[in-house]
Amino acid sequence: MKAIQFYTIKSSGGLKVEISNLGAKITKLLVANRNGEVKDVVLGFKTAEEWKTKETYFNAICGRVANRIKDGVFELKDENGKLKVYKLPINNGPNSLHGGLEGFNAKIWDVTAQSPFEITLHYRSKDGEEGYPGNLDLWVTYTATKDNTLRIHYEAKTDKPTLAAFTNHAYFNLAGEASGRVDEHVLQVNADKYTPFDEWTCPTGEIKSVEGTPMDFRKPTRLGDRIHDKFFEPWRGIDNNWCLCAGDAPKELRHAATLQADGRTMECWTTLKGLQVYTGNFIEQNEGKSGTMYDIQHAVCLEAQSWPDSVHHDDFPNVVLLPGEQFDETTEYRFL
Repeated sequence: MKAIQFYTIKSSGGLKVEISNLGAKITKLLVANRNGEVKDVVLGFKTAEEWKTKETYFNAICGRVANRIKDGVFELKDENGKLKVYKLPINNGPNSLHGGLEGFNAKIWDVTAQSPFEITLHYRSKDGEEGYPGNLDLWVTYTATKDNTLRIHYEAKTDKPTLAAFTNHAYFNLAGEASGRVDEHVLQVNADKYTPFDEWTCPTGEIKSVEGTPMDFRKPTRLGDRIHDKFFEPWRGIDNNWCLCAGDAPKELRHAATLQADGRTMECWTTLKGLQVYTGNFIEQNEGKSGTMYDIQHAVCLEAQSWPDSVHHDDFPNVVLLPGEQFDETTEYRFL
């Protein structure tokens, strides 16, 4: 088995990022605030073994399909045009989550290119892995730019019709990974619609306006003033998808959200059409990299991705990747 390794990239502006080949995870992200105080703003662990066994989605690339597929089943025409049913492992209530029992977050990736400011990792998901058809090759490139942006670029191809919908599941705490609850974080989400979900947080198929609901984050909002609302209570906090644009909208880099705390401002920009905001509602009590015990709502995830369960809804973004096509998407976390 390939060894778990850690690699460092950094920008001339001072951004420093550590990446592991385990799950293509961001294991450290060092950012200065407006007073020049540098802190690590992603949750994580000290050792390779802990990264492997504790909170396995922390800061990882999730796939082959990020988020949920209802009942772990979908239909797709194969390379001969025949409609086939594919069954996936169930690992989240009745649904399949983040690629199944052992998604991309748990795999050891290959490093295919590296420079002082950039690293590219590759993973081949073989035909039938976790129930998905086709050999799928995914390359993820992390770049630390001179203007203190962490850019994540996804490229993928397949030899059979399949599903492809990836995200990075970074657990941010802009006050520093050891700072506890995120109530003092201020969040703005630039979206006027969201996808309601059922009791297992899988979309019902509706697309609703945020107007007049606790989902309206179009103005900067302190999380502590909203996160405890009865609307979010059944899920112990926020775990919802915002629609950044319609499913058939053209691809462009959009300003999805802004997160602020402790003199740090982070903007999320993406070509993807959805943003799942998750406030670490089910973080287990685990000792983090600096000795602090992580707990519920100690982080904010801004997961740029497709909409959950898109394969079952014609008016949701397309997540089918065909042979000869190229999956090509970008997400940026800009530190201002």
